[in-house]
Amino acid sequence: MDDSTAYAAALKSALDGMAEGGIPIGASLVVDGKILATGRNQRVQQSSAIHHGETNCIENAGRQPASVYARSTIYTTLSPCFMCAGTILLYKIPRVVIGENTHFQASEDLLRSHGVEVVVLDDAETKAMFETWMDANPSLWNEDIGEED
Repeated sequence: MDDSTAYAAALKSALDGMAEGGIPIGASLVVDGKILATGRNQRVQQSSAIHHGETNCIENAGRQPASVYARSTIYTTLSPCFMCAGTILLYKIPRVVIGENTHFQASEDLLRSHGVEVVVLDDAETKAMFETWMDANPSLWNEDIGEED
């Protein structure tokens, strides 16, 4: 499975979350060329403090042996926050593919410093989606990243 196909699953999850009134961050976890799980930011939908796109995706993958994560790639629409990066590091996921990092970037250097391959697609559709959504939802976005208005 190529990066564009796997990333499309993450973007679809983000769009699904946005359609539900949530924050449009989606993720997909690919192992051995197959999508093991997808997830999306569920903070609004579940009134959750921790269901970001990446953590929700890993939760949806269920219990997996360490060897599964060690040969996986996680795709995410937006550069991971430190909580999501910590989860990626905990499970030793070796590769992260990011749709865009113009609107948010926190942990890429941290991930790289631990040997994680970080690929930024700089996807125009994803950038446009975030720009439109963030302009319409500044308070919700600030809440998601732990900032005050």
